[in-house]
Amino acid sequence: MERSLEGQVAVVTGASGGLGAHFARLLSRQGATVALTARRLDRGEALAGELAGAGGRAMALRLDVADAESIGPALDEIEAALGPISILVNNAGVGGEGMALDVSVADLRNAFAVNAIAPFVAAREAARLMLSSGVAERGEGRILNIASIASQTVLPGLGAYCGSKAAVAMITRSLAREWARRGIAVNALAPGYIETDINAAWWPTEGGQRQLKGFPRRRLMQESDLDAAFLLLVGPAAAAITGTLIVIDDGQSLPGGG
Repeated sequence: MERSLEGQVAVVTGASGGLGAHFARLLSRQGATVALTARRLDRGEALAGELAGAGGRAMALRLDVADAESIGPALDEIEAALGPISILVNNAGVGGEGMALDVSVADLRNAFAVNAIAPFVAAREAARLMLSSGVAERGEGRILNIASIASQTVLPGLGAYCGSKAAVAMITRSLAREWARRGIAVNALAPGYIETDINAAWWPTEGGQRQLKGFPRRRLMQESDLDAAFLLLVGPAAAAITGTLIVIDDGQSLPGGG
């Protein structure tokens, strides 16, 4: 099987579990060397060991993207260890649950710090490295932001989350326009609901079952449903794709309910 990312160095934020770990495995299977960044270093190291055991090359690095000032030095460390970064996957995120009248300012700040400010800063710092290393000049720079259907539709009780993910969508377009002639493609994926460690306890509840019945197909998505679009946007095929947000939600955001 062709390995479309052979020789590439990819960075994944929030790679200790869930979608981040899934994306890291996918990148590794396609031949990329993968830097796994997350707050939980132990889980990152375990995943790096798993990838190495499968014949891949990976490193784990502790990174809390809420501390935006630490992102640039972390990317510098990764590039020094693994070589020029050509792919950045901005996956780290937090929920930001709470009705507008109840959500605290601290939680609001945290949602935007992790979901919007961190991807902006990480993209900027990765772009600087891509420009200085020659990756961008060769047209190989790929930045993929993981947004959400929350960037496109209202999810009740998630105003902070929706606002921060809508910011991700516009940041994606703005950076794509700014770097359009620099050899860096900036795109976003907007997934629907997928069962993760964060939301697994919700779906068996009465409220969770009611929400599922409101989806047109009355089911959750699988992580693998994102694979084709993900590989499109981080790989060679994205040479003529930039500023694009691809919604993959199994119809969950369609109006009318189930």
